[in-house]
Amino acid sequence: MIMPDDTVVVNISTLIQLSVAPVFLLAGVAGLLNVFIGRLARIIDKLEAIDHHTLVERTKDPDFQEDGAIVKRREFLVKRMQNINSSIFFGAATGLMVALVILSIFSGALFDFNNKFFIAGFFITAMLFLVTSLILFLREIHFTTSFIEGKRKGVM
Repeated sequence: MIMPDDTVVVNISTLIQLSVAPVFLLAGVAGLLNVFIGRLARIIDKLEAIDHHTLVERTKDPDFQEDGAIVKRREFLVKRMQNINSSIFFGAATGLMVALVILSIFSGALFDFNNKFFIAGFFITAMLFLVTSLILFLREIHFTTSFIEGKRKGVM
């Protein structure tokens, strides 16, 4: 029976330990993406409701014109949808960069090359994407609360 070299087992175990932190980061990013996608789904549902209402009214009356408030609300929802879609894009790009960090850790050890620049570059890019995604999410929250505040004051 052939026994694996102890150093190989130790090296693989060390690599797995090094990639545990990025894996937890991936899990956190997945949780954020789930929240973002939930918000996107709600926005799309609202847009579809407005579009359905307009379609029903135009079926009844071909000369039907949407109320200015409905047009404004639809434009606002489209703006929110584009914003949260960008947040999802950068969140997914974060996940991709973190996965590339993990891949770099293993491939550098497997093919015995200096991977520190790849790991650092992918990780820095991941953090920049994550920050961008979170800023866009904060913007989405601001959009929502500003609309609710404006509606409460009778502006919208």
